[in-house]
Amino acid sequence: MTPDIDQGSAAPSQAAAGLDTSAQRARYVAIITDGNGRWARRRGLPVVAGHEAGADTVKARLRDAVDLGVRELTVYSFSTENWSREPAEVSALMAMFARRIEFETPELDAEGVRMRFVGRRADPVAPALIERMEWAEETTRDNTRITLFVAFNYGGRAEIVDAARTFEGSTEDEFRAHLYAPDMHDPDLVIRTSGEQRLSNYLLWQAAYSELVFRDELWPDFSRQAFEQSLDEFAARRRRFGGR
Repeated sequence: MTPDIDQGSAAPSQAAAGLDTSAQRARYVAIITDGNGRWARRRGLPVVAGHEAGADTVKARLRDAVDLGVRELTVYSFSTENWSREPAEVSALMAMFARRIEFETPELDAEGVRMRFVGRRADPVAPALIERMEWAEETTRDNTRITLFVAFNYGGRAEIVDAARTFEGSTEDEFRAHLYAPDMHDPDLVIRTSGEQRLSNYLLWQAAYSELVFRDELWPDFSRQAFEQSLDEFAARRRRFGGR
């Protein structure tokens, strides 16, 4: 359900512990699923066809993530900046999201996927779509096979500003409790497709110590092999978290 772009409480800070996790596989992965529009244009298709193909790729890579030992997968579905796109494209995307949530939630529930949506749940998001997201979360809330976080109407700066409005504590752990999904682990790995090399306002708090992998494939072409290669690249790195 995306255009371009261990359950439970959040993990303790590895940075503070100074841990070397070079031998570990990524368990918490976030992806900037970029390139749907370009994929469609190269094929002479309407942009929405690229978004549909991208949504199919999310579902396929989610199933691969289970096989590959990933416990949380976060995908950048729709950003706070995406509202500036052509109204026809935005309208088609909203209709696609609503339809995909409606028809795919029972399937994902049967596969043990827990769904969570992260982002602002307010205007300009339609109340009916917010209700669909809440329904999907409630339907799948007890599942433990993998958690799919869908960043929708999401911006990293917006999340930090929204958290700061209600924050009265003094520690990072206390601040985390005010984020959109306090139970989300910091991603071990952030992958971006389409050849772009930037975070684009994605998980700015959570990705402070994430490893970054940039791939040239447009998102609908991001295969299981590409996913495995990204995980292998992560596993080959030595994470120092500011230490030596």
